Amino acid sequence: MSLPSWLDPLYTAEEMRACDRWAIDEASVPSLDLMEQASLGLARAVARLALPGLPIRVLVGSGDNGGDGLAAARLLREEGRAVDVLAVAPLDRLAGDARVNLDRLPGDPPLPFEPAALAGSGAIVDALLGTGSSGKPREPVATAIAAINAEDAPVVACDIPSGVDASSGEIAGEAVSADVTVTFHGPKIGLHVAPGAAHAGDIEVVPIGIPRGAPGAATAGLISERIVDLFPRRGRFGTKFDAGVVAIAGGGRGMTGAPALAALAAARAGAGYVQVAVPESVAQPVELRLLEQMTRPLPDADGFHSEEGIDRFAGLAERAGAVVLGPGLGRSDGAVAFARGVAAAVERPLLVDADALNAHAGELELLRRRGAPTVLTPHSAELGRLLGRPSDEVDARRLASAREAARLSGAVVLLKGDDTVVALPDGPFAISPGGTPALATAGTGDVLSGLIGALLAKGLDGFEAAALGAFAHVRAGEAAGRRHGADHVIAGDVVDSLPDGLSR
Repeated sequence: MSLPSWLDPLYTAEEMRACDRWAIDEASVPSLDLMEQASLGLARAVARLALPGLPIRVLVGSGDNGGDGLAAARLLREEGRAVDVLAVAPLDRLAGDARVNLDRLPGDPPLPFEPAALAGSGAIVDALLGTGSSGKPREPVATAIAAINAEDAPVVACDIPSGVDASSGEIAGEAVSADVTVTFHGPKIGLHVAPGAAHAGDIEVVPIGIPRGAPGAATAGLISERIVDLFPRRGRFGTKFDAGVVAIAGGGRGMTGAPALAALAAARAGAGYVQVAVPESVAQPVELRLLEQMTRPLPDADGFHSEEGIDRFAGLAERAGAVVLGPGLGRSDGAVAFARGVAAAVERPLLVDADALNAHAGELELLRRRGAPTVLTPHSAELGRLLGRPSDEVDARRLASAREAARLSGAVVLLKGDDTVVALPDGPFAISPGGTPALATAGTGDVLSGLIGALLAKGLDGFEAAALGAFAHVRAGEAAGRRHGADHVIAGDVVDSLPDGLSR
């Protein structure tokens, strides 16, 4: 499956190697020319960031990444910059283009790396490990990484911060924390997925002369503004039902705000008709809060949903274009039975969030039985419960965890975070560009659920709805942050800003 047109390609290490091989073998581009263009972009970034009057330290390894560093050091020295080249391993075994650039280096030869040699640096260049590296860095590279992170100088990473897996963003040991990563030809997945994304700093993509026609990335892409073109606009002669009908089930004692926020978000995202099913004892406060949405009371068990409400809600959902299950649901025995029963009974596109996810903890396979599209929207703790592992393991392997959950459930899985990941059971995955702290407040997850529910009800498939929802959610958070300041945004502000998020 190729990437949709609304994704900007992100490369795995192997996909990037295929591009290099194609350029050299099929397009007859000399590999040394590719390295020269890469090092030119790297040198320019270093020159721009380096503190004046202080030497630049270039740390090189024994592979092609080190060759890029050596070439950049040559270019900087030719500009009159003071540059120390520090090698973490003997360079006498260098071969190919890296060896050529060692031989081309003017001035002092590389010195063996010592941590003390980084003191007083105007900038540090990390050219230790390249995109082909994975796993925990071994010595002496591990010591060099720690020494780089201990300094205050600007750090520029060559292609990928050393210690970050380029294909996944995973970090097995310590990784360089860069201020800028200069990456070649195209951005790598690991630069945009946590924890690697937190080490990349600003990302600069440098063209290195690979011609058109090179193999493209097919594994992942960054969600672009082009996705907004998928949003279905209301037709002149349409009705409220044509605009999308959403049915929401959730809300328990003390948690009625969650389904209310989801309902408001669904309506603001363009759904023409929204129904909210809550336990009977809490229906009145929900109805008082929601003016444009319909409130439907269901059988109540001490303030929470019960198994007796499954058939009534399934009947209610028959006219819906999509169902949102879980906001404020609670974890009572009745609520758990209700969530499982509704997920099994409803034959409509379904978004499962919050405690409806927890109701399926360790039993994701139950959702495979559904015949209609399903979208799961967990954060890392919820995904950990679904997979039966600690949340810190999910955080360490976000891509792998999201894809595993998608495979087990047969659903589209949206793993929340600044680097929100949207994974298909079998196919490419999408990554949100993120970029706003405004969403770090209670209730914004419920807003996202209502937003995606509206998009499903308007006819988008699960992957499209989840990816557009993630993108528009971020843009709405940014708009709310501009109005109120990121530290002062509340979930209702994000609801009000959804038109900004969905605008062309």
